[in-house]
Amino acid sequence: MRIKDRPEFQKKLPVMTFSPNDTVYDAVRSMSEKNFGSAVVVDKENVPVGIVTERDFMRRLLYKNLDQKKTKLSDIMTTELRLAKEDDNLLEWLREMSNERFRHLPVVDDAGKLIGLMSQGDFVSFTWPELFARVKEQAKATFEVNPSIFAALGAAIVIMLVTLLYLVSSIN
Repeated sequence: MRIKDRPEFQKKLPVMTFSPNDTVYDAVRSMSEKNFGSAVVVDKENVPVGIVTERDFMRRLLYKNLDQKKTKLSDIMTTELRLAKEDDNLLEWLREMSNERFRHLPVVDDAGKLIGLMSQGDFVSFTWPELFARVKEQAKATFEVNPSIFAALGAAIVIMLVTLLYLVSSIN
């Protein structure tokens, strides 16, 4: 499945963007008012040059005791971006985001201009129905081979708990 085929991509709010010269204070104020956990830093042509997240504010601003009204986003933003295209395979990106431990993926057009932002949560919403289908199949197969309902329920619970623990650990 392609990124652009997901309702989460099609119905997303516009990406919050800032310039590298904007202050951290201005970004935090806007992000707080609109309840955004991340924003993309773009150049004058709307090409992503960085991203700022709540984690960046904590580790690169608060921890270093920098002045949010004087510090520019370019001083604290993450610049090593991975950029997706809307035709890219959703599951491949989810796998890469999980393996590489990043949670926000700017989506760009062929000219490299920002057109969207997907979060790991957006991608996970795609996998839940698939996960439940697999649990159902596993439970059915287990029940047919071994009529123990406890074995089927146990397998389903273990799969869901492992998935939940993985998601929680990747968010923290």
